[in-house]
Amino acid sequence: MKKNIVFLGLWLILVLICAGLMHFYTLGKPGKDAAEKTPRKFGATYMAMNNPYFPALNNSIKEVITANGDILITRDPAQNQLKQNEEIVDLIEEGVTAIFLQPVDWKGVEPALEACRDAGIPVFNVDSYVYRSDLVVCSILSDNYDAGVQIAKDVLKKTHKAKIVIINHEEINSTNLRVQGFLDTLRDHPEYEVVTHMLGTAELEVAMEFMLGILEQGVDFDIILGGNDPTALGVLAAIQKKSITKPLLIYGIDGSPDGKQMIARGFIEGSSAQRPIEMGKKAAQTAYDYLAGKTIEKQILIPVTLITRDNLSDFDADGWQ
Repeated sequence: MKKNIVFLGLWLILVLICAGLMHFYTLGKPGKDAAEKTPRKFGATYMAMNNPYFPALNNSIKEVITANGDILITRDPAQNQLKQNEEIVDLIEEGVTAIFLQPVDWKGVEPALEACRDAGIPVFNVDSYVYRSDLVVCSILSDNYDAGVQIAKDVLKKTHKAKIVIINHEEINSTNLRVQGFLDTLRDHPEYEVVTHMLGTAELEVAMEFMLGILEQGVDFDIILGGNDPTALGVLAAIQKKSITKPLLIYGIDGSPDGKQMIARGFIEGSSAQRPIEMGKKAAQTAYDYLAGKTIEKQILIPVTLITRDNLSDFDADGWQ
C-alpha cells in the first residue's frame, strides 16, 4: 500500500513537470492569435489635401483603422491624375489590404482601378464617383444631387428672378451632380438665367481668378453657385478685391468651418453641409465588413443639410458635421 502511494505521488509530480514544460513551450511559439494581430496596411488617396475637407475625411478613416490595430497610408496627388494613378500602383506594391479613393478625374483613374482589380485589392470609393463603378466594391458619398436641390429651393424662397454664375469642377462627378440638382430644380423657372458657367479645379485661388475675369468682363449677375466651399470663398475674395457692393447671394457646398464663418458674417448666403467625419467612419467600417465576408451595399449616400444663418447655431462653427 505504501509503495502504491509513493508511486502515485511520483507519477503526479511527473505529470505536473510535463504540463509545465508544455506550457512554456507553447508560450514560446507564435500561435494563430499572434499571427492574426499583425497590422494590416490600408491605402488612401484623395484629389488634394490642401482642401480641409479631405484631411477631415482621412482622419476619420484613420481613427477607425488605428482602433483596429491597423495602419493607414495616405497619399496626396495634388490634383494630378497621373500622379494619383502612380500612387495607387505604389500602394499595391506596398501590400495594402484595401484602398480608399477619391479620384482627381473620375474617368482618368480607370487604369489604376484596373491595376487594383488585377492585384485583387478592393477599392472603396469615397466622396465622388468613379466612372467605372464595377471596378470598386462600394461608393460612400454625400447626396450631391440633393445638395444642389436644397440650394435652388433656397434661391426660389429668397428671390423672384436672378442671373446666375456657376463655377464647378467638371472632372469631379460630385460637383456635376450638385450643379445638375440645382439646374433641374430651376428648370421650370425661366426667370432664373445662367449667364456664365465656368469649369475649373475646385480650389480657392482658381475660383478667385475665374471670378475676377467675370467681373472684368462686366457680366451682370445676382447669384453665384460654387461647386464647393473653397470655390465660394474664392468668389468672395474676388468680389471683395474689386470692392463690389451690389447685394449678391453666394452659395457653396461642404459646410466647412471657413464657410460657416463667412455665413455667420453675412458674406456667404449658404452652404450644403457634407459630413466627412461620418462618411469616413462609414467607409472604414464598410471596408472591414467586406473583408470579414459580410454583404455590403453597392452605394451608401450620406444626407446633406443646407446651412444658412437661420440654422447656423445647430452646427459646430469651428468643426465639421
